[in-house]
Amino acid sequence: MSKKDNGASVILAYLNEKNRPYSVQDVFCNLQKQHGLGKTAVVKAMELLASEGKIKEKTYGKQKIYFADQGQFKDVSDEDLKEMDAQISKLTAELQTLTQNCRQLDSELKELNNSLTTEEITQEIKQLKEDCSALKTRLEKIKSATNHVTPEEREKVYKERNLYVKEWKKRKRLASDMMNSILEGYPKSKKEFLEEVGVETDEDYKVTIPNI
Repeated sequence: MSKKDNGASVILAYLNEKNRPYSVQDVFCNLQKQHGLGKTAVVKAMELLASEGKIKEKTYGKQKIYFADQGQFKDVSDEDLKEMDAQISKLTAELQTLTQNCRQLDSELKELNNSLTTEEITQEIKQLKEDCSALKTRLEKIKSATNHVTPEEREKVYKERNLYVKEWKKRKRLASDMMNSILEGYPKSKKEFLEEVGVETDEDYKVTIPNI
């Protein structure tokens, strides 16, 4: 494309090939990336082609539309139109089939990308076998142990624990009530009272009464 041509030949060929109406902006967007045409150059070239009668121009409101000179194309018969319609229908069906196949292949590709490789699966199987072997060994040790606790012994331990916890709470409450009664007439603080009588509390050792 020469500087003198300023893209006119490219634009003319494009409009004749597509044979549909375009605005200046349409042509600029469609050809700018491939041919490096500037917006001003496109405007001048299309106006020049229109003034020379090589393309046609129509104005709709404030916008101008350009299209190929239809006189250069031969007349199309009804039979030709029917044949073209049939071809369009055939190509549309093929496009739909190809689009569906592409979607299916894309889905399969994503599934494969998310799957483990043969090496990863082999490593995982090896790790699972090692874990299983370790658990079997641990189970055998537990089964062979002689110090199992029977359900009766376990129930007895739970009952004794609950009894001791209840007694603990009862005695703590009694001691607290007694201490509060004394503190009503005691001139010093609770902390000083405890230090004076030598009482150590659960809180001093960060001990809390467990739940039953």
